[in-house]
Amino acid sequence: MRGGMTSQISNETVSANRAAAPRFSLPDAAGHFGAFGGVFAPETLMTPLAELADAYQAVRDDSVFQSEFAALLREYAGRPTLLYRAEGLARHLGGAKIYLKREDMLHTGAHKINNALGQCLLAKRMGKRRVIAETGAGQHGTATAAACAKFGLECVIYMGETDMERQALNVYRMRLMGAEVRAVKAGQKTLKEAVNEAFRDWVANSRTTHYVLGTAYGAHPFPMMVRDFQSVISKESRAQMLAAEGRLPDHVVACVGGGSNAIGAFFEYLDDPQVALTGVEAGGRGIAPGAHAARFAGGSPGVLQGCMTYILQDAEGQIEGTHSVSAGLDYAAVGPEHAYYWKRGRISFAHASDAAALDAFKLLCRTEGILPALESSHALAHAVALAPKMAKEEILLVNLSGRGDKDVWHAARAMGENLAL
Repeated sequence: MRGGMTSQISNETVSANRAAAPRFSLPDAAGHFGAFGGVFAPETLMTPLAELADAYQAVRDDSVFQSEFAALLREYAGRPTLLYRAEGLARHLGGAKIYLKREDMLHTGAHKINNALGQCLLAKRMGKRRVIAETGAGQHGTATAAACAKFGLECVIYMGETDMERQALNVYRMRLMGAEVRAVKAGQKTLKEAVNEAFRDWVANSRTTHYVLGTAYGAHPFPMMVRDFQSVISKESRAQMLAAEGRLPDHVVACVGGGSNAIGAFFEYLDDPQVALTGVEAGGRGIAPGAHAARFAGGSPGVLQGCMTYILQDAEGQIEGTHSVSAGLDYAAVGPEHAYYWKRGRISFAHASDAAALDAFKLLCRTEGILPALESSHALAHAVALAPKMAKEEILLVNLSGRGDKDVWHAARAMGENLAL
């Protein structure tokens, strides 16, 4: 499906979706998750998107590609990541057993390396020697820079100027690994604008360049491709949970910006209705225009940057401003697969405020000696509220999508603390 980069879609259209399909059959050949997803792109991108879809389809079942990808995850990224029982946090909260899936222990510090390695390996297979990417919190940019350094690819990262200021450490890390980091000064100077600039670059340079989109979002095949590369998270956690407890968790929780860590953490449990799945968005300063990034709490169906999904927009379809203490969740749209499963009641969505996320950030440090990313701290904030309401024999699994080294200075400022003392 073709269309403009932004538009507003009625709730009635979404309500007419077909019945839920088995997870392995989604998306369809045109990239649709029911009424969500698709290809809403300018004419100049239709050919590169089709070429990318064909190239990715060719490697999905290619044993050589998949073996090389698995080896990179194991030997370079550091998989499998640990399933860690957080006994100190559970004692403090009471209620459920709490496990953390330790994506924070991966090379470059977050789940983003899973997708970056997969896409850069695909770019190499396609003969593309230049890679571009967008980044908000800097973790995807850092992961892409690392993968490009590994493969010897030219790397350009687009990052909003506001995000560059609050994630200066990651900007320096990217540059150390040879990436050119280009500041985006338009609009809010955050992730949405970085995506826009990356798309403009791809339009101009698609013959030589692959766009490593960082989340399960955008025009087909990006949501499917990123989900597939990130599904290793739930493949591992499912096997690890069965080994540790002899059964599946009762509840899985993950933070949701675009939604790559969450769909990766949820995917292998989608066909297990006894496992509750909750994505946690950025509640910011409250659910009011410009004060948050909770698309399911304050958004509506529409089209933005390549696909149809839930977005934050006003009555005329203009994209609203967003806010979050975490740069990686500060985005006006959510991945279309999440919208599909939310509409069917399979995935629930909550939101955590800046204050609650900062409290959870500190709590995990003090009870477990683990420094979480501010993005992951939103999932932890929901777990802090949920665990005491669960029985002690129940199991709560939280995807710890990244570590918080990058966030220390920004978190300290947000909490009114002076690190110079």
